[in-house]
Amino acid sequence: MNLFADDEPPVRHAETDAIDPSAPLAERMRPRTLDDIVGQDALLGPGRPLRAAIDHDRLRSIILWGPPGTGKTTLARVIASATRAHFIAFSAVMSGIKEIREVMAEAEQARRRSGGRTILFIDEIHRFNKAQQDAFLPRVESGDIVLIGATTENPSFEVNSALLSRSKVYVLKPLTIAAVVMILRRALEDTERGLGAQAIAAPDEALAGIARYANGDARIALSMLEMAASTSGGGPIDLALVADLAQNRALLYDKTGEEHYNLISALHKSMRNSDPDASVYWLARMVESGEDPLYIARRLVRFASEDIGNADPQALAITIAAKDAVHFMGMPEGNTALAQAAIYLATAPKSNAVYVAYSEAAEAAAQEVAEPVPLHLRNAPTKLMKALDYGKDYKYAHNEADGIAGDMECLPPAHKGRRFYKPTDRGFEQEVRRRLAEWRKGN
Repeated sequence: MNLFADDEPPVRHAETDAIDPSAPLAERMRPRTLDDIVGQDALLGPGRPLRAAIDHDRLRSIILWGPPGTGKTTLARVIASATRAHFIAFSAVMSGIKEIREVMAEAEQARRRSGGRTILFIDEIHRFNKAQQDAFLPRVESGDIVLIGATTENPSFEVNSALLSRSKVYVLKPLTIAAVVMILRRALEDTERGLGAQAIAAPDEALAGIARYANGDARIALSMLEMAASTSGGGPIDLALVADLAQNRALLYDKTGEEHYNLISALHKSMRNSDPDASVYWLARMVESGEDPLYIARRLVRFASEDIGNADPQALAITIAAKDAVHFMGMPEGNTALAQAAIYLATAPKSNAVYVAYSEAAEAAAQEVAEPVPLHLRNAPTKLMKALDYGKDYKYAHNEADGIAGDMECLPPAHKGRRFYKPTDRGFEQEVRRRLAEWRKGN
């Protein structure tokens, strides 16, 4: 049973075992052995645990996690060719609970008949819901199946914890430019599966240009090489041709996936660390990848209050203005307004005193006894309320000598004298701190 859907293995002619020349270059050049896989030596190099488990056919359930084009499906296919176990593969995109039940029944029968193992490969396992993933668990626990799950998403969030605890997670890294260039050079020189028969010349700088465009994805790189070879008509592939084909580099980004959160985290932490260069870089990565500019604006507004606060009160105004500019102009014109705000925030004095003050006040409000508002702070619009001492002993600050009634407590009795807001000595908060110290003298 093989339900790879539109990702079928290349067609081979039975008499010659030759690759179908009409298959895409990326498919024709798919590695056949572990030694053919480029760029994952940390997992598959000699002596590494995963390599040893595959070589000795002692594989246990694993999750392969990595960006597109790093070799997850290829590795599963190599395992399929190397193992003596029954190998079943299907895609989570095309399969449902019916197929899962059929696979489970098949694995159980194989175990009962011969004691043989079944290795089950699930491509894009993160697309299965909780109920579908739960269906595998009993067979994994009983040993009927060895699960290989492939995912581009963080398995901590996308794979059930019970299934995850019974699997070893292996992280496949994005391919480096050097690794992609090696793959492209191999495709240019391979006369059986690649473009070697065409004798196409391509300097390393052109191949490096393709690698940069592919952003660590071997499939994209090989597809672009094939397109370049077709466009050149058998002539040399140079950097100018690559640039014309590339136009806009495919940035790795998923607005609902982990990379979304990774990039916004990088932006926040760069601004917090007062690094304008890193801040504008991560901002540009998000904008150029198609992130919603108003989402970015909202995060900048939040940062202005959380990490700067009253150290520079103008930060909040700047970010609100940037939000309004993006809303008014749209994109791409609004990108510089976002950049201006991000750079301003990165170079502003920092303070989390407002954030800490609110967090502590919120905790006190939620977890401690909700004391009534002191009578002197209550309005008294009726005679009855006045008779009940609403508003009694309230002091109108504007009538006081310094514009503040320093001896009037505004917190409820249980919190009398408590300090939630503790301004720093950075930026404008230094002045706020001085004022508070002056007002509190003698109280």
